[in-house]
Amino acid sequence: MTTDAEHLIEAVNEALQQPTAYRDPTPAPAIGTAPPVAQPGRPPMSQKATDASMVMLAAGAASIPVGGTTSLVLYTLGNVDTTALAIGAAAPVALVLAVGALIRAAGRGMQGIGAEHHHHYSGPVHQEHRTVSTQTRGIWAKTTNTGS
Repeated sequence: MTTDAEHLIEAVNEALQQPTAYRDPTPAPAIGTAPPVAQPGRPPMSQKATDASMVMLAAGAASIPVGGTTSLVLYTLGNVDTTALAIGAAAPVALVLAVGALIRAAGRGMQGIGAEHHHHYSGPVHQEHRTVSTQTRGIWAKTTNTGS
């Protein structure tokens, strides 16, 4: 007659003799020349394109509060003077453009407007100054320079 301890020892010895790994004998699928299949979700693209798309998504999401606020203001006002509406809509754009121009000018070291230039020549120099009048008309304009 065997005791519980002997049954336990037999089970442990039997478990130790069993293999602990299994290798599947079926061959791996062949690698062919078929192109990869696009997976669901975002299409495959370069890192630069991925970064650009994330910036566009963020800008689109950021425009929602601005549009909602504008809609709320217009709904609250009832009727709006079109001139005031145009000025109110153009002011943020003009501010962004002005700040961008200021940043670009600071990046160049403020060498553009008002910078003092010294020219040194070692020979005869002829300087000619002309005043040119410009006429520009229309939304899509063609500039025609007339002058002497």
